Amino acid sequence: MPDFKYVVVGAGMMGTAAARHLSAQVDGVALIGPAEPLDRKSHNGVFSSHYDEARITRGFDGDPVWAALAKRSIGRYGEIEARSGIRFYHEAGCLFAGNGDGLGGAYVSRAMAASDALGLEIEVLDAAGLADRFGMFALPGDNQGWFERRNAGYVNPRALVKAQCAIAESQGAKLIRETVIRIEDTADGVEIVTQEGQRFTSEKVIVAAGGFTNMAELLPSQVDMAATGRTIAFFELNEEKQRAFEGMPSTIVLAENADDIVYILPPVLYPDGKVYLKIGGESEKGRLETLDEAVRWFHSDGTASEVAFLVKRAVELMPELGGCPVTSGSCVASITRTGYPYIGYTQSSNIAVLTGGNFVSAKSSDEIGRLGAVLLLDGQLTEEDFAGEVAPVFV
Repeated sequence: MPDFKYVVVGAGMMGTAAARHLSAQVDGVALIGPAEPLDRKSHNGVFSSHYDEARITRGFDGDPVWAALAKRSIGRYGEIEARSGIRFYHEAGCLFAGNGDGLGGAYVSRAMAASDALGLEIEVLDAAGLADRFGMFALPGDNQGWFERRNAGYVNPRALVKAQCAIAESQGAKLIRETVIRIEDTADGVEIVTQEGQRFTSEKVIVAAGGFTNMAELLPSQVDMAATGRTIAFFELNEEKQRAFEGMPSTIVLAENADDIVYILPPVLYPDGKVYLKIGGESEKGRLETLDEAVRWFHSDGTASEVAFLVKRAVELMPELGGCPVTSGSCVASITRTGYPYIGYTQSSNIAVLTGGNFVSAKSSDEIGRLGAVLLLDGQLTEEDFAGEVAPVFV
């Protein structure tokens, strides 16, 4: 008899959510994945991109599937906080700004249509309204704003993962802080082998290993997904600067060219006791093919040229940032062929995959994890749960 009924491999945002939803309905659930390394620079194993304090959350989205995934997740934030006793959601609101032309204009048109269908409250601001409402920005005079005040802002991904784990464990799930190196179908169930030398068996396994899904060679065949390094810049704010950015929402500044889009998080207190404002972009395209490449990337502080671009853009948009100390970091975006998460079975009817955040999934991770749980519990997803859109593509 297998050790477990269901094993979730990967204790990041999607995996912990899947474990919570599974353990709410059945016994015999295990969640296997390492904790965040104590020293990022010397750690030579797998990483997760949730090692941070703030990710934008919002329902406003140019894709109706992503908008629906976000709305479903956001609707459960309060329940997760209440049941875990851990706060992770901050309702700062989310602002989109742009001139309505080109790629950015098309995005807004689709987002407004999706917002109407989902009943989201979006306030449209002209240039004067933007300047009056959000004086910390120096946006071009032709920019408009689309502001989602309620059910938007940012989540603390570290805290969200901690909350999901706490609830899953309270429901009977077993948390095993080890790193899986092999998964294989056997006559006695799916065998899971860890780097630490343990072997477990399970009726079914779902692999939620993020950007490391292919690198760790855990699936019968690789998914069609690129792991792409992304650079982020942090502006350290003293008390005076913090006051200048008081009331700032999470913000996405659109552009006619996708490479010029930036996202900005409001001031957030980090574990080192300092307050940082974070900015990132979407222009980097370099693929990380191997585990060694990914580890070296996570050890780095990102790409110097991208840091320079982000600093220049940030000071243009927010002149009060001039003179603030700047540091930088690295994370990984998992970009799928379809642009949607992959949630489905592999060539094995006992091994499934749950991955592909596409750089926008933190806010939607609870719903993505729920769909992974539904897949194991019911054997398939329905069209109501976007079965066609989230079907995995294999190499």
